Amino acid sequence: MSAKITTKGLVKFNLIMAALHAVQAFAVWILSDPNKGVWQVTGDFLTLDTSASVSRPELVTATQGLFSLNLAYIVVAFLLLSAIAHLFVATVYRKRYEAELKAGINKVRWFEYALSASTMMVGISLLSGIYDLSTLIMIFGLTAIMNLCGLAMEFYNQKRGKISWLTYNIGTFAGLLPWVVITIYFWMSSQYGGGDPPTFVYYIYVSIFLFFNCFAINMILQYKQIGKWRDYLYGERAYIILSLAAKSALAWQVFAGTLRP
Repeated sequence: MSAKITTKGLVKFNLIMAALHAVQAFAVWILSDPNKGVWQVTGDFLTLDTSASVSRPELVTATQGLFSLNLAYIVVAFLLLSAIAHLFVATVYRKRYEAELKAGINKVRWFEYALSASTMMVGISLLSGIYDLSTLIMIFGLTAIMNLCGLAMEFYNQKRGKISWLTYNIGTFAGLLPWVVITIYFWMSSQYGGGDPPTFVYYIYVSIFLFFNCFAINMILQYKQIGKWRDYLYGERAYIILSLAAKSALAWQVFAGTLRP
């Protein structure tokens, strides 16, 4: 029989997770080639075409390079965000963390996901050929909204007799849209660009999409109280494990495909 999950045990588990995320962030930072994985973020805008090839000025779309972004920074960022969040709940926020777990909510988890998962999606977007700043901001924002809907789901269903799935459904819709956009870029690259993204990008796409769905399934199991998920703490531990697995998978796939010397 497996040992009973306790809030004290989860506090220790969070400390271990903080260390594992931090070590990986440090390893990626040290091992990555600084000259690899650098993408130019661009901005599209309307301008007048006054060239000699047109009889009168016309509005056309122009693209301007804005700044460079290294994927290593993105990987280190989402790993460190998780490390900081785990350390925070296990130390200065511990009493409130334990109290919230007993009430069936973990606020810090959703705020951290809103930042770290959104950063992960920006990295995947860059690998998929999405460099437009406005599009990247919207992808970041939609992913953040998806996770904040998870917070709303837990907040509004505390001590509620009948579970409301409205925020869950809204979050699911918001979370799927970035994947739809990335899929469109894959299709356009294949149809009109004369080539596909590297194979490892497809592996990232599939693996992280499946991981993100596992988070959604974990929430369903919690609120349906199926099997071991009758205990909210079991679902909490599952979230922690899924977070480490998803971030580690993305970090080292990006490193192997783009950042390694």
